[in-house]
Amino acid sequence: MTRDRRGLKVFFVKFTVAALFVILALGACSRGEIDSIAREDLFTLEIGRMEDQLALYNLQGDRGLSRVGLAMRDGLFYIADGNGNKIVRYNSYGDLLFMIYNDESNPVPLSLRTNIGEDVTVTRWAFTYPLRSPGRIAVDSRKHIYVEDRLPDERHGYDAESRALLDSIVLHFDQDGRFIEYLGQGGIGGSPFSRITGLYTSAQDEVAVVCREAAGWTVHWYSSSGEILSVLNLKNNAVPTPADWPSGFVSVDSIMAAPDARELYIKVDYYRNIYDDSTGARTGTEPYSSLVWVMDIETGSYTGCLEVPFLEEPVTVNGRRETARMLYTMMGVVRGGRVFFSSPEEEGYSLLILRREDRGEKSQAVTPSTSLEQRHGLIRVEGEELYLNSFNLSGEGILSALLVSEFEVRLVWWRTDKILAEGGS
Repeated sequence: MTRDRRGLKVFFVKFTVAALFVILALGACSRGEIDSIAREDLFTLEIGRMEDQLALYNLQGDRGLSRVGLAMRDGLFYIADGNGNKIVRYNSYGDLLFMIYNDESNPVPLSLRTNIGEDVTVTRWAFTYPLRSPGRIAVDSRKHIYVEDRLPDERHGYDAESRALLDSIVLHFDQDGRFIEYLGQGGIGGSPFSRITGLYTSAQDEVAVVCREAAGWTVHWYSSSGEILSVLNLKNNAVPTPADWPSGFVSVDSIMAAPDARELYIKVDYYRNIYDDSTGARTGTEPYSSLVWVMDIETGSYTGCLEVPFLEEPVTVNGRRETARMLYTMMGVVRGGRVFFSSPEEEGYSLLILRREDRGEKSQAVTPSTSLEQRHGLIRVEGEELYLNSFNLSGEGILSALLVSEFEVRLVWWRTDKILAEGGS
């Protein structure tokens, strides 16, 4: 081989490697791959009935599990223990700061001060309240606590039009755990809600309560003083579908409120019909796509629509390697229009972060758009911690979790807010 031919060959090899590097770099930038997000184990709690324990017994046994809610705000953890009928607040070091508890189902706390007067200053305290089955919990910037609770049977109602059992209210406590009032339909002291599927605090300490009914969803939006601002009804058969998409089945997966705007994020899964090639008969459905519709609660109109990609995993079917397409679950919304999604896998959960277009760029015709940002990662959860997982996503983008094993409860977080900062605004 001559020197010129050897030089030409070396040039092509270098050019190919350089081009491949550029392609890979561009792909990494567009997809934002994150192999594994560092997990910080903060503190553990024992399982039991004492004030510094959670009553999460025998999750696989006949005693069952009621509900558990988790919220994290400014480094403080708020846990609603549905089995123990109490609400507790911890700092990130695991110090119990205060408790709201039902004194009929809990022993008198030994390490917390009770019977506190208005003019008494203490560092750790407890108040009683007849909690029945607290569940979802949210905390606003004032550190006021909102938690769902169930009413006794004799106070249940029934809405014949929506075919919904009305049995839930939202309790409002101040930053110290003192009861203020309860929210129902219409505002303070209103009639009970149907099944609550979401409880959120938003801009200006407003509160959103998302309820599920047989025919659809209802969202109640309140001011920080408990005044009703908006009630939105979304029927199952009124979910928008892009005009050129195939016919099939449409399912609203979840509805969540933005932490910094009067907006709802509505995740909708679309399935297309499958037909037999020989007979033309419909044989079933398969996932076609997922969209997150953004709705302005003041007008009830859609202002954006974000397409959610599938999670694709290799599988073996009848000895052949195929790609399975799985739907993500929406975890929450953070400031700036970023949306978190997850899907369980062997080592924990696959994480997807998308960002919608700038809120100032609203068009009259809302059509599905791809994300301005797409970042993937893995949050690790051990197999022994899968008895129960409760996640919380703060408005700043910190992902926290309450992970329950057979013998203890672990409070952890992933500083996903640092990943968002690296990605820019």
